Amino acid sequence: MLSSTYIFHADAVLFDMDGTLTDSIAAVEAAWGKVAGDIGQDPAHVIAATHGKRAIDNLAMFKPHIKEHEMDDEVTKFEETILYFADAYNVHGPGSRKNTPSVTPTVDSGYSTPALSQSGSAASSRAPSFAASQARRPSFTSRLFNLLSMSIVPEDVARIEEPNIQYSDTIFEEDGDGLFPRETDGEKRYRHQVEAWQLEAASVDRSVRIFPGVKRMMESIPAGRYAVATSGAKTYAYGCMTRVGITPPPVTITADDKRLKAGKPASDPFLLAAKCLGFEASKCVVFEDSPSGIRAGVASGATVIALCTSHERSKIDNCGAHYIVENMDCVKCELDSNQLRFTVSVL
Repeated sequence: MLSSTYIFHADAVLFDMDGTLTDSIAAVEAAWGKVAGDIGQDPAHVIAATHGKRAIDNLAMFKPHIKEHEMDDEVTKFEETILYFADAYNVHGPGSRKNTPSVTPTVDSGYSTPALSQSGSAASSRAPSFAASQARRPSFTSRLFNLLSMSIVPEDVARIEEPNIQYSDTIFEEDGDGLFPRETDGEKRYRHQVEAWQLEAASVDRSVRIFPGVKRMMESIPAGRYAVATSGAKTYAYGCMTRVGITPPPVTITADDKRLKAGKPASDPFLLAAKCLGFEASKCVVFEDSPSGIRAGVASGATVIALCTSHERSKIDNCGAHYIVENMDCVKCELDSNQLRFTVSVL
């Protein structure tokens, strides 16, 4: 099939992240599938309803019992679950070297997060739970989750020594491996459930990957002329990008940025990103993959290039994108005087 070539100029570029720069769809869908199981809903329905939207909005919809002051922590926990699914195969499963058990928790992002300016989305500053306070005994579920995140293979748990921290009200009993405090039946069922989903997580390769053409595209744009505006919060966004070798740009707008009044499909994330770069959104190019993100880009007034990386073309055809391409390999960016010159090849 012959392609058509279009050329236009712009001042800056606003990238979506997942589905545009990175491919973590398998891990994201697994995490939402786990949420669906927790609340007794159809995974296919939950996954379809959540794509391209902020975790805070999705959790508010599917877990309305979460209180407002608890939401930030719940979003962080959910995004750590995504990264666990993304890493489990290579850390604990067949992709690991000789399947050697790891003693490093992998539910955290696992990579250092570049510091942002005060005007950007700040990186997480939460301290590890044990370091936070030695005076307060951590909950059973917190200790259990931390221990299970170190190794998902039950027979390997015995090789991990418990931290030498004393809690005056902690009562332990010998249960064969000496790790767990006296459990109720409910706690034991919870432990078995956690073990089961972590075993499943390690059985499938859901690693984060970078899409074709992304590295070349980002390297072709001068510093200060591009930003990332994502529906992911800081834990997930920085975790994904660093895993595939992308350094998050100074202007990275994440879903938990308190300056945002609304997430995609509202235009707020792209408008804020353009403002932080110092350009009008109408003079920017937006790269997006999801229907909600495409609509957000169109609403911002930007020129939108839609990528068929996560959805069939029929799903994004009527969302208003100016150009629809297979992936970023179909787009070329060059500096032309003080503007960015784009060449787009569409089918």
